[in-house]
Amino acid sequence: MKIKKAGLGWRILRDLILIVGLILILFPLYLVIINSFKTLEEAGKNFFALPSSLNLTNFKQLFTDSNYWVFLKNSLLITVLSMVLIMIFVPSVSYSIARNFDKAYYKGVYYYLLMGLFIPSQVIMLPVTKMMTKINLLNPQGLIILYAAFSLTQGVFLFVNYIRGLPYEIEESAQLDGCSVFQTYMRIVLPLVKPMMSTLLIMDALWIWNDFMLPLLILNRSQSIWTLPLFQYNFKTEYSFNYTMAFTAYLLAMLPMLIIYCLGQKYIVKGLTAGSVKG
Repeated sequence: MKIKKAGLGWRILRDLILIVGLILILFPLYLVIINSFKTLEEAGKNFFALPSSLNLTNFKQLFTDSNYWVFLKNSLLITVLSMVLIMIFVPSVSYSIARNFDKAYYKGVYYYLLMGLFIPSQVIMLPVTKMMTKINLLNPQGLIILYAAFSLTQGVFLFVNYIRGLPYEIEESAQLDGCSVFQTYMRIVLPLVKPMMSTLLIMDALWIWNDFMLPLLILNRSQSIWTLPLFQYNFKTEYSFNYTMAFTAYLLAMLPMLIIYCLGQKYIVKGLTAGSVKG
């Protein structure tokens, strides 16, 4: 009886913590959504109330009175090209390391890349900015290269452990049938690591789409190459009196990634669980 009561108390405490966490997450989202459909005057009267009508003025103004479509195109281009590079380099580098892990060189490369997980990003921002300035890459191309490079640390960590857990006998059979290493990688290994690729795709797409610090440092030479997070920051500064417009910009920027995350949540959990330990 005491054990049952203790279990019941723990479940109640757990549910209360989950409810509080859910409120802390959803309440700001609720404020963003409702105030996107309000005029500034209506939001000033009651910030927390539902809008009296479905007012689309903020959306029309955002689309017509700013360069929103330019910033959206920049964010899409940088995110898509970065993910293409990440999907090419991370699995291939990880495969080379995983299948040669008994060799000192590959093991050294693995632990060298792994060290990046323990270095705070703020520590390397100044050296990275100076380096990119010297090689004249303060532009979207330079930002894409940085995203691909920074993704190697966590990506290699997850992929190497995942690939080492795959049965090597399948690859041996393919090689006995006449497949080269490249053919084995393309036809056998890549289909087997699709869950991990989905995990990496979703996680890094969320990171790149929402990132503010790197674009702030790399894309500060011209407004024409800004991404959406930079536009939102400067929009809020320039139009600080009209926060309903700022909420509208936030809502439109987070909707694509919110949908992608909801659709791919199971892949994130599955991939992280499988890749965090050696099978």
